[in-house]
Amino acid sequence: MSPTARREAIVDAALQVAIRKGFGSTTVRDVAAELGCSSGLIHHYFASMDEVFAAAFEVAAGRDLEVTTAAVAAEPSPTDQLMAFFASYARTDQDWSSQLWLDAWAEAARQPALGATSRRLNVAWQRLLAQIVERGVAGGEFRCDDPHAILDWTLTTTEHELDLPHGALPRPTAATPPEPA
Repeated sequence: MSPTARREAIVDAALQVAIRKGFGSTTVRDVAAELGCSSGLIHHYFASMDEVFAAAFEVAAGRDLEVTTAAVAAEPSPTDQLMAFFASYARTDQDWSSQLWLDAWAEAARQPALGATSRRLNVAWQRLLAQIVERGVAGGEFRCDDPHAILDWTLTTTEHELDLPHGALPRPTAATPPEPA
């Protein structure tokens, strides 16, 4: 296998194990067993399991974001885009995907690379939603005083649903506004 293919195989194996066991319970030995290789091979390609987990989460969550972005882009109006966003975002055909997100958030404090990847992708999802709202406001289809407040609404709702104190999840600063559509 080429180094790139080997790295991808390790990431895929880690993702398969994490789906079954969760990030917190997955070890390098588990991934090696899934792949049928030695633990040393995994350490040759990744400095830590945190890096393996971040790469695995990037693949899974990134794929979901790509699917949702394409579904949104295929719709003609902001209302239709919003419907496509929520239909794609809340798919029920992949219960493991939601569990993986929750698991990544739970492990973020102990796994810095996984936490950084999770936060970056979470902000990308929020930005996609904010861009839909911006298009709706610009076209007169929606009314919203602050389309970018969707980022805070999302985090506040997540904190509430996970029984976290308000403000437990970091908010993007004013110095880093959502990227333009």
